[in-house]
Amino acid sequence: MPSDTLSGVALVTGGGRGIGASIARELADAGMQVAVTGRTTEQVDAVANEIRGLALVGDVARREDVDSWVTRTEKELGPIDLLAANAGVGNQDGATWEVPVDAWWDVFEVNVLGVHLACRAVIPGMLERERGRIVITGSGAAYLPGSRQTAYPASKAAVWRYGETLARELSDRIPVFVFSPGLVRTAMTGSFGEDAPWTPPELAPKLVRVLASGRADALAGRYIHAEHDDIEDLISRADEIAANDLNAIRLRR
Repeated sequence: MPSDTLSGVALVTGGGRGIGASIARELADAGMQVAVTGRTTEQVDAVANEIRGLALVGDVARREDVDSWVTRTEKELGPIDLLAANAGVGNQDGATWEVPVDAWWDVFEVNVLGVHLACRAVIPGMLERERGRIVITGSGAAYLPGSRQTAYPASKAAVWRYGETLARELSDRIPVFVFSPGLVRTAMTGSFGEDAPWTPPELAPKLVRVLASGRADALAGRYIHAEHDDIEDLISRADEIAANDLNAIRLRR
């Protein structure tokens, strides 16, 4: 996979740890100025200091926090060229009918509303400048069988559909991507066993780097898996993928 050199400004939500922190590091290594957001001050500060970025603390599910992140980023770093909408939380703790409603709904507020708030905050400026890209962290839980708790897979199914539809709404103006990072060892996946089919942690950040480069814009709206898809192959087959509606979650009969 070519190592793309990037420029401009990126805003990474949920960038204080896990996959988001790795994405922030990758984008900074590629040449971007990166704003890192999250709810834990120590984590956000640590990543931002490491990459010489901008630390922004708050809750992705609160509109005022997200709007202030965008305002500060564009004031201190410049116009946002890339939104990496990565912030997410795991499943509910317990059976669906026993979990407090607020705890169940919090998964949706972070995973779905948080994506929407971040997108709606950056899109007007991107449209005005006629440039920008949005990359949303999805999950195989959106379509894979076997889940026994409802909050996380349902929220990620909503995120996939949101991203695909937003890509269509912004067609030929702002490319929007949804990708699955695979099963990466993070605090969220800590309960999985040693023999789980772990995904190499570097794959998701490298994929985001390619998506940020613009070389994959013809794949906007397609579902891309960091481990199971070869992004260079997909780029070379973009016309075929569009013509046959591949890399999409569909009901087939």
